Amino acid sequence: MKRSRMVLALILTYMIFAMLLNSVGAVILQVMQGFGVDKSGAATLEAFKDLPIAIASFLVASTLPRLGYRRAMMLGLLLVAAACAGMPLLQSFWATKLLFVTVGVCFALVKVSVYSSIGLLTGDAKAHAGLTSTVEGWFMVGILGSAWLFAAFINPDAPGDPVWLDVYWVIAGLCLGVVALLASARMDETAALDGHALGRSFLDMLRLLGRPLVAVFLVSAFLYVLMEQAINTWLPTFNREILHLPTTLSVQAAGIFAGSLALGRLGGGFLLRRVRWFPLLGGCVLAMALLVVLALPLAANVQPRADQSWFNAPAAAYVFPLIGLLMAPIYPTINSVVLSALPKARHAAMTGLIVVFSALGGTTGSFITGQLFAHFDGALAFYLLLVPMALLLCSLVLLDRSTRSPDAGLIPVGGGR
Repeated sequence: MKRSRMVLALILTYMIFAMLLNSVGAVILQVMQGFGVDKSGAATLEAFKDLPIAIASFLVASTLPRLGYRRAMMLGLLLVAAACAGMPLLQSFWATKLLFVTVGVCFALVKVSVYSSIGLLTGDAKAHAGLTSTVEGWFMVGILGSAWLFAAFINPDAPGDPVWLDVYWVIAGLCLGVVALLASARMDETAALDGHALGRSFLDMLRLLGRPLVAVFLVSAFLYVLMEQAINTWLPTFNREILHLPTTLSVQAAGIFAGSLALGRLGGGFLLRRVRWFPLLGGCVLAMALLVVLALPLAANVQPRADQSWFNAPAAAYVFPLIGLLMAPIYPTINSVVLSALPKARHAAMTGLIVVFSALGGTTGSFITGQLFAHFDGALAFYLLLVPMALLLCSLVLLDRSTRSPDAGLIPVGGGR
């Protein structure tokens, strides 16, 4: 019962942050219409969210075991609840910036705590992979729910009406509810402590970068996030420019990708409790490449139609986003593989590196794909995803070999060279 309560708290905490992190697009639109902010000013909200995530993860990840993962999640939720309450009370752009800075810093605390807690709540690698994939699956459900929640509070007759800010009272209430759940939950965190001084723990995190297992994993994570972010960011543009869908339908159809990721991760959580990770992920990468080769030709020579709708949209609008089903298990599984191979006292530090390299991969993927869209045909931009897919398959082979080696490139809990 205690374990189930803690697992539920992890899932709900992660879902709340999924809703806030992925509300940036809706918030940008609303601050332009409601606060009179121009596009260049509103666009800075992405940086106010992303930079604190990377910086905070790097600086505090190795120290979180001292605070305690459960306390860190409670602290993050309380700070976010306060920032959310400030939105309807202050109704200003600076309050919006403060909200996203707070969300970014607190997500660093939460992601490190959630991933590290999974290691404390599971007994073997398969259980770890299954729970990690399940938690990430509910994160994607949170992303899907975010769009509907924010849309429900927007006045369609007056989009700039500040009534949309009332959504933050709901989110603040959810934060407080999960804090209460965490306060009533219990988890033994003694295995997370390494007994090292603060500076030593930070150096231990940097030493992880020199280990073959960690280096191969970080390459794998970088490549995966590069692909996912490239598709997630530029799929609406692909739908609009290549498939000639109306703008609204282009955005809606891109939601198939997010839904596929959610289903794929929840399904992956089930499968990984029964099969070994490498054959599953290797098959997923090969199937992804096959889907690209089969689906993108369906986008060739599509002609614009005046009556375009869900019922007569090109087949590629439905088929290509299903790549999310195949991609979905990869990210949480490789995270689980490397964390399962490391001592529990290194999980917080390793998760900090995961967050930093994931952020780098996401930024790189979005930038490169954007440049390809700008200078070449959009279909070619997605065809070129076959390159990181091939590299990812190679890195997964190396990751499998690294985890099978006797020492797995690990740093002992009590020290390290």
